[in-house]
Amino acid sequence: MLSLLLLMNSLEKIAAWLHQWDTYLFLKINTVWTLPFLDGVYPWLREANAWVPLYLFMLLFVILNFKKKAIAWILFVVITLTLTDQISSNLVKNWFARPRPCNDPLLMSQVRLLLDHCSGGYSFTSSHATNHFGFAIFVFITGKPMLKKWGWLFFLWAATISYGQVYVGVHYPLDIVCGALLGCGIGYLTAGFFTKKYGLLTFTTQ
Repeated sequence: MLSLLLLMNSLEKIAAWLHQWDTYLFLKINTVWTLPFLDGVYPWLREANAWVPLYLFMLLFVILNFKKKAIAWILFVVITLTLTDQISSNLVKNWFARPRPCNDPLLMSQVRLLLDHCSGGYSFTSSHATNHFGFAIFVFITGKPMLKKWGWLFFLWAATISYGQVYVGVHYPLDIVCGALLGCGIGYLTAGFFTKKYGLLTFTTQ
């Protein structure tokens, strides 16, 4: 019993320490490390509609170059994004029930909210981070022979959008980090299933 109490006490101290540093980093990113240019760009950059041209280009590129395999690839992308979104939004967020910084009564007065409203729902984990990193690692693994070193740009893209969630005031850094890890785990699994059944995307295999 004493060992259990000591363990619980240690876990509470670790959680308090993490929250303290998480809040500190959030305030630095949201209120100190800012630029007028980013203030205008990030509210737009984080929206899915901003990336519709990229999604359409990838869709057409895969269909034109990989024919029948493209259908399976697109299906697995949908499966990946469905899993990342549902697990993050409906399981993890409801389990931890962490308020967003812009909804936290102890913090909201200090938040520089760059959106016209504070997003509803809970904060941990960031579904933006989970979805984008899940997609990034799926594309990176399944298209590695074709993309080569350029595949890493998908992680930069995911990280940029995820960072914007903190910058605009709707997520803590820890929401992003854990969301990214969750997304990478899911994307890694779905990419593994895809490559095992269909192989990698290469220009020589149709």
